[in-house]
Amino acid sequence: MGLRVCVYCGSRDGTRAAYLEAAQRIGTSIGRRGWHMVYGGGRVGLMGRVADAVLAAGAAVTGVIPESLMRREVGHTGLTQLHVVTTMHERKHLMAQGCDAFIALPGGIGTFEELFEVWSWRHLGYHDQPIGLLDTAGYFQPLVSMMAQAIESGFVTREQLDMVRVSADPEALLDAIEQQAALATARDDLRRI
Repeated sequence: MGLRVCVYCGSRDGTRAAYLEAAQRIGTSIGRRGWHMVYGGGRVGLMGRVADAVLAAGAAVTGVIPESLMRREVGHTGLTQLHVVTTMHERKHLMAQGCDAFIALPGGIGTFEELFEVWSWRHLGYHDQPIGLLDTAGYFQPLVSMMAQAIESGFVTREQLDMVRVSADPEALLDAIEQQAALATARDDLRRI
């Protein structure tokens, strides 16, 4: 059985064709691996591109979207499953629930907020699932530099930064996520013994 992966990304296309191409590539690869993708339920921007690619590759996609965005007609109605919720808190909770891994593609404020939430949850021990950044066209390099500055300033540890895998290659990132998810599952199994 494939992984259940939560994908965070922009509801806009961005200024470079590389962003859309990378969303297409990672979506296709997620689908070919038979993974189930969970995301924010949008049909626009990178969100729509990655969801369509997963579906086209024959895998399931679950979207979770607030009523306010459905009213603005940005919800993707062609998904395997679409949950319409009342608040953003419900959305994020439902998206994260039961996922084996989290991946962020380029995006805006909402993407960063979602990324930092699951990252802080991992640091605090609420989950042990892998987190990855698809660093298309160096998009996340300023974030990596900022975190290095936070380490140097004594607010973040190297272990916290190492909780997130960064790669520009969609296949390499998914391979790393798959390996880390298998290790997390093995640790969970050991805890149950």
